[in-house]
Amino acid sequence: MEVLEQAKEAFVEYGDQGLSLLEMSHRSKTVERIVEETERLLLELIGLPSGYRVLFMGGGASAQFALVPMNLLLTGTTARYLVSGSFAEKAYKEAKVVGQSEVLASGKAEGWRRLPDVRQMEIAPDTAYVHMTTNNTIEGSQFRDFPDTGAIPLIGDMTSDILSRRLDGTKFSLIYAAAQKNLGPAGVTAVIIKEELLRAGSADIPTIFQYRTYADNDSLYNTPPVHAIYMMKLTLEWTARQGGIPELEKRNERKIGFLYDAIDSGDGFYRGIVEQPYRSAMNATWRMPDEALEKQFVLEAEREGFIGLAGHRSVGGLRASAYNAVPGEACKALAEFMNDFRRRCG
Repeated sequence: MEVLEQAKEAFVEYGDQGLSLLEMSHRSKTVERIVEETERLLLELIGLPSGYRVLFMGGGASAQFALVPMNLLLTGTTARYLVSGSFAEKAYKEAKVVGQSEVLASGKAEGWRRLPDVRQMEIAPDTAYVHMTTNNTIEGSQFRDFPDTGAIPLIGDMTSDILSRRLDGTKFSLIYAAAQKNLGPAGVTAVIIKEELLRAGSADIPTIFQYRTYADNDSLYNTPPVHAIYMMKLTLEWTARQGGIPELEKRNERKIGFLYDAIDSGDGFYRGIVEQPYRSAMNATWRMPDEALEKQFVLEAEREGFIGLAGHRSVGGLRASAYNAVPGEACKALAEFMNDFRRRCG
């Protein structure tokens, strides 16, 4: 809400310039400065050293499913994917369209209830990169460990958990995240990439699809989603004011704890979909004794002001997301509703 209020004040007129960001040329000094400051803020918050760039791109994470292999999957190499959920599987399928790609490990046969063990993985030397989805939004699982890929680039889709917890970003050569979870509104995707990987990328694809094009032009090669980048800047400033990632991580653990306590209490009325060691701190997922009861739960929850609790259409069940901006009071109130519903209907 704080960020929305700030954005509302600047929507009609930005600063004292007599027009809004929506009307400004992306070649203006004002927009150039916003893009530069947003890049700096994101790298500072994650704690990445020099040698990384931030690219602001369109198309969401789905575009990156294709752009990663288009840029990095060179002839004679193989892309290897950790398939841990629906979006990870979509990324793998896009890579197969582009070039030689293989599944390094998968949790699909177990219904996505657990994650592949990545601590001691053998990675063939012909690997172009290893790709992983750090948090599986639909299924409600999250990696705590990351593979040691040595000199082979590790690529992370962090769309649904970027800025939510402390991690060593230097393990990754490229991180991408669509903005609509913890970075701001939909419309822009942040790609954080090592400069050495920029130089190694393919030049045999259209200019507009090359990562180096965005880097060489400071994300201003074509007209960028200026207002979405500005909203990201405001969100990053809000993140810093909260105490940065360490403080948000503590809040997130407490928030999601309310929900998992409610799921695990009682006699199995609520059943967590993901096994406990692999549960996400962003997305709690669960089932109930039957679908009719799940539909009743959703309807009653909506009457109490809890919106969007139906699970993704591909898996069903229930899902509650506790992204950075979700207040702890909301998670606590939902847990209380869950406990009350179980007492009445269990």
